[in-house]
Amino acid sequence: MPEGANGLDPLGELGHSDPMAHEFKCRVYYEDTDLAGIVYYANYLKFIERARTEWVREIGVDQVALKREHGIVFAVRRIEADYIAPAVFDDELIIATSALAVTGARIRLAQEVLRQEQHLFSSRVTLVALLDDGKPARIPQELRDRFAATVA
Repeated sequence: MPEGANGLDPLGELGHSDPMAHEFKCRVYYEDTDLAGIVYYANYLKFIERARTEWVREIGVDQVALKREHGIVFAVRRIEADYIAPAVFDDELIIATSALAVTGARIRLAQEVLRQEQHLFSSRVTLVALLDDGKPARIPQELRDRFAATVA
């Protein structure tokens, strides 16, 4: 399949087509658009953040408890994004999230934004586990196992 400008698969081969992908729906509101009437580019990052949060919640990870009990939070370390086609006001979007890899302190994800079956945005996101002081942390084994069970 052809790749986008960032080496990402614009057809989302590891995203929406993945039967293990978590799907999160959201609607485009007027506040999400720019003067041209299309979704402002930075708002795609907000959409995929919301989808990641719901994915983590769905697999049974309580991020508030993780911070309280282990002092661990997740942060985006790296993101690669490919803007393929614009979303507009009132579109219903599907954000598909798939785990690609899980290590002791990192989670690599594919996230795709679609309007029906049309791919609008493709990304690869690397999350890292950090302690309150910003130092790297290991993801507790029980949680690593939950994340690893979702790897495509």
